[in-house]
Amino acid sequence: MANNGSAALNGWTVHLTPAAGQTLASIWSGTNTGTSGAVTVRNAAYNGSLGASASTTFGFTATGSNNTAPSDVSCTSP
Repeated sequence: MANNGSAALNGWTVHLTPAAGQTLASIWSGTNTGTSGAVTVRNAAYNGSLGASASTTFGFTATGSNNTAPSDVSCTSP
């Protein structure tokens, strides 16, 4: 997640859709809602405030037979 704006962000949200047959098994540096289909990842308590031009990362592991990257990825501030 990157803040490309000139004002600070107080929280961030990423929406993504894992490929068919994939399920999120674990996630770090974020809190997820859902593990398949439409998944939402929100900031953790310690990485939600992003100053101008700042960035942070989160990660996840997925299980399943498909190795295709997630689709429908979008980012918002809360």
